[in-house]
Amino acid sequence: MTTPAAPRPVLNTSLGDFPLSECRLTIGETALSVLHTRAVITLEEETQFLHHTENRAPYGVVLWPAAIALAHEIAARAPEFRGRTVLELGAGTGLPGLVAASLGATVTQTDRSEVILHVCQMNGERNRARIAYRVADWTEWTDTARYDWIIGSDILYADTLHAELRHIFETNLAPQGRVLLSDPFRTPSVPFLEGLEASGWRASHSRWSLGEGGDARAVAVYDLAPPPR
Repeated sequence: MTTPAAPRPVLNTSLGDFPLSECRLTIGETALSVLHTRAVITLEEETQFLHHTENRAPYGVVLWPAAIALAHEIAARAPEFRGRTVLELGAGTGLPGLVAASLGATVTQTDRSEVILHVCQMNGERNRARIAYRVADWTEWTDTARYDWIIGSDILYADTLHAELRHIFETNLAPQGRVLLSDPFRTPSVPFLEGLEASGWRASHSRWSLGEGGDARAVAVYDLAPPPR
């Protein structure tokens, strides 16, 4: 006798109800289970998602390629995260922070949406991660804590928020702290990064490719160190 499949969890929002799918990934040596409304990896998938405005799930509960790339980057640099404090901005489904927590980091995940942060917390609980969660808006930022790492995946798309992001970087980095950002080479990210470098920030980057063949998506992961104080 076949056992019926368990019903998919549903995310209830003011925009509608969205079934959540499970994605199982192995990042480094860690097997993770992540709930999301949809995986958007290729540029074609992103274009279709962004142009389908009717009953579209919130961006933050989508699994994006930049989050996967940042998670792999963190796993590849495991010794740099063990025992460190990490602030994740715009956490969404929370994948990068989950990897950091699995390596022994003390992680705080933030998002401005309670609904999105709820999914983020669901993913933390299903992976037995010890993570702190906080609703936080970059434009009304009140956190004064210092972190060894500030991380974010695909958070540079809106240049109207670049000043707020820079303020957070300058306010919340611990001495010798660094920022690690993944970005699929979006146009607004370039002037932001150039502005940081012009004011003395040191920047380096690695490059990841998500997907296969001609549909593969290139993602840069930028390691940013502030000017010496």
